[in-house]
Amino acid sequence: MVKLQPSSTLAIPETARIPSHIAIIMDGNGRWAKQRFMPRVAGHQRGVEALREVVKACRGLGVGYLTVFAFSSENWRRPVEEVSFLMSLFMIMLEREVAKLHANNIRLKIIGERSQFDEKLRKTMHEAEQLTENNDALTLTIAANYGGRWDVMQAVKSMLREQPQLAQSFSEEDLRPYLSMSDAPEPDLFIRTGGEQRISNFMLWQLAYTELYFTDVLWPAFGRKELDTAIASYQQRERRFGRTSEQLEERQKTRNRNA
Repeated sequence: MVKLQPSSTLAIPETARIPSHIAIIMDGNGRWAKQRFMPRVAGHQRGVEALREVVKACRGLGVGYLTVFAFSSENWRRPVEEVSFLMSLFMIMLEREVAKLHANNIRLKIIGERSQFDEKLRKTMHEAEQLTENNDALTLTIAANYGGRWDVMQAVKSMLREQPQLAQSFSEEDLRPYLSMSDAPEPDLFIRTGGEQRISNFMLWQLAYTELYFTDVLWPAFGRKELDTAIASYQQRERRFGRTSEQLEERQKTRNRNA
């Protein structure tokens, strides 16, 4: 069983100026390409470069976890040609990038339902995770064929399969080990590019107390500057986790006295 991270609904997590976990919906690849009279696939290709830049920036900043939404369970509804290209791009990215991730002490984790991927892609995913599983500078999690509702449903099914006695009654603590992100702290900062302001079935359980940041910048144009802007916005937030501002002030005074 994996080591559980604290739940923001059960305890007050520690926070810092640099988020320990950033989650991103990388939206706007197709629109970026359309604005430049290019095929949508060109936007996805440029989006991989943007991801590479953000991973590098997060590692340099000391962010411990970066989770990105690469392909949702609803994205199968897109045109067949685009889905096929995305699968090929995912394979190419894994083959080309995993050695670089490993060399930079970055762990790669992939979450989502894998049964719809072909055997070769599933094998490549597994090998990439195995190669990097002991790295600890940054954990990059790619959500592929993932949905937040699927995550909760598969967790319930897995829990009841292993512990059928919980069918009549179970707690959050019982369920949490079976969630896809149980080994990571809940995201401090959620970023969505592309101008849309919704979560789109991404990490529904884990985003309970996450600070949300939306930007009109399309994902292929998102880089270190835009990441710094998002983090600066996060640093202006007062993270109360159900408490009052006065309680936060008193807590800080107590810490200062004990320092």
